Amino acid sequence: MPQFFIEAPTGIGDEAKRRMMREVTAAIDHAYHIPDVRIWLREWPVNNVAQDGRLNAEPMRPLCFLEAPELSNLDAKRKMAERIDAAIAEAYAGLANTDQTLILMNHYPLQNAWAGRLQADNPELVEGMKQLNG
Repeated sequence: MPQFFIEAPTGIGDEAKRRMMREVTAAIDHAYHIPDVRIWLREWPVNNVAQDGRLNAEPMRPLCFLEAPELSNLDAKRKMAERIDAAIAEAYAGLANTDQTLILMNHYPLQNAWAGRLQADNPELVEGMKQLNG
């Protein structure tokens, strides 16, 4: 159920994408232990991205969004972010400014609807999140 979006420049090969996707999935799965981790890669030509109103002002900085249930364990979040950052840095080395990758983590309570129902009504997920968050 966790969804991860990567906004990055075009230019990496299929093998680098596969490796990055595997690593990002493993990082999220290690933190959440919830199946159905999905990653969405949105690639942009550099002339479609501006910084401070200037096209091609510097190498593009990847921007990532995690959309997932609440995770209160700061150590798990920290380790997940480090692993994700490392995977993106390896994939985009030389193409993007990976020293400045921004990962925005948007966490949602189980009372929100996912897949047409409230996740708070899913006893397995509620129990799993209790174990995960203490």
